[in-house]
This record gives sequence, C-alpha cells and structure tokens, in this order.
Amino acid sequence: MSNNTKTITIVFAVAIVAIVGIFVLNAPDRRSTGDKIGDAIERLDEGVDDAARELENRTPAERIQDELNDATDGSPE
Repeated sequence: MSNNTKTITIVFAVAIVAIVGIFVLNAPDRRSTGDKIGDAIERLDEGVDDAARELENRTPAERIQDELNDATDGSPE
C-alpha cells in the first residue's frame, strides 16, 4: 500500500468511528419506568437532585456530562 492509500483508509476509519460515536451518544433513553425508578433509588444517597435527574429522559451524552460535573464539583463524594 502506498502512503496515500494508508492515509485515506485511516481518515475513513476515523470518520466512521466518529459518526458511530455521535449516534451512540445521542441515542434516546430506552430505560423503562421501573429502570428509571430503580436508578433514582440508587442515587438517593448522593442527593435528591441526582435522584430526580434519573427520572428524566436523557441521552447517554447528557448522562456522561452529569457524571463529569458531579465528579469535578469539589464534593468529597
């Protein structure tokens, strides 16, 4: 393979991974009501606000963002 072919192959592979990642992170919340309530109950020890967020329909990207914000807010938990 020439260098141009390798470069084009790598660019296409990265583009495909990026597109798939965008679709996965923006997928709709498919948890059932029971799953949401169970997740909320598990989060009660972290606060009522965190538990209430579990009852909302959120994409995986929004859930990751919430976790990052909770991890970097300076609280000891």
